[in-house]
Amino acid sequence: MTLVKVNNNGHKALSNFVDEFFQGFPTGLSRDDSYNFPPVNVHETADAYHLELSAPGRTKEDFKLTVDNGQLAVSFDKKEETKAEDYKTIRKEFSFKSFKRSFNLDDRIDANAIQAKYENGVLKLLLPKKEQVKESSKQISIQ
Repeated sequence: MTLVKVNNNGHKALSNFVDEFFQGFPTGLSRDDSYNFPPVNVHETADAYHLELSAPGRTKEDFKLTVDNGQLAVSFDKKEETKAEDYKTIRKEFSFKSFKRSFNLDDRIDANAIQAKYENGVLKLLLPKKEQVKESSKQISIQ
């Protein structure tokens, strides 16, 4: 019978080095929560773009959506929690951090018709495309 012992100390050292190297970098590269943005899915259909932000544990009133200078901004401001005097929290793992994500709107998007709904922890945005201006043919008379 042969026993093989695997030593993962090298893996841990490399993992710690990578974590320390990327600490402080923007989201996607870091495990630091100070730049914690919700993940976004973007889909396109013939009529519209669909954005989905994963943001569980919030309500639709928690979000602020604005369109300014061709930019759509989605933000959430963390509200201060009220402390209950009748119990003490032993462990807290839920974390709701403030965030703001901005998206540049294409000229083809009708910013006045953007719709949003929040269901099952996902903020869904519908960004309809503008109707294409059809060129009409016109006969020009010669004088």
